[in-house]
Amino acid sequence: MMHIDLSSMLRQTLSCELYSNLVTRPTGAAVRTQIEALLADSRERSLTVIDFSHVGMIDFSCADEVVAKLLLHYVAAERADREAYFLFRGVTDDHWDAIETVLERHGLALVLETDDGARIVGMVNDGERVAWEKVYELGHAGAADLATALGSRPDDAARMLDTLHRRRLLMRLDDGYIAVGGLGEAHA
Repeated sequence: MMHIDLSSMLRQTLSCELYSNLVTRPTGAAVRTQIEALLADSRERSLTVIDFSHVGMIDFSCADEVVAKLLLHYVAAERADREAYFLFRGVTDDHWDAIETVLERHGLALVLETDDGARIVGMVNDGERVAWEKVYELGHAGAADLATALGSRPDDAARMLDTLHRRRLLMRLDDGYIAVGGLGEAHA
C-alpha cells in the first residue's frame, strides 16, 4: 500500500514549506504528475491512499487535475498494464465541494475513508452503493455470497461485482472481491 500525503507533495512541487492549499490548474497538474511518477514504479496491482489531511483547501481546477484526471487515467481507462485502486483520506468539508463537483462532471466515484470506516461517494446508483456496502460489510464476497446477502440472482450479483470492479471500487481476488476501503496491506 502506498501512502501519498498531498500536502508534502505540494510543498515539494512548489519548493515552499509554508504552502498547503491546492489551487490553480498548473499546481494540480504538477502534483498529479508526481503521483503518476510514483505509481509508474508500483506493482501491476496497487492500492494508493491519497491523503488530504494536511491540505487547507482545494479549488475546482486542482480537484479536476488531482482527483478526476487521476481517476480517469487509472480507473476509467481500465489500463491493461496496471490495476490501480485509490482510497481518499482526510477529506473535509473544505475539500468536498470541489471534489464532489468534479466527480459529478466526469461521472466518477471513489472510496472515501471516514472515522467510521469507508464509503463510496460520487456518481453511483443505489444498487451499486448497496452492493459495495454489503461487500465492505462481509469483508470478502463472491457472486453467490452477494446474491444471498441481497436476496438477488447470482448472475445479477456477478454483473454488479464486475461493474464495481471496473470502476475500481472493488478489488478482484482469485475467489471473490474485497471493497477498496476494506483492504489491508496483505491484499494490495
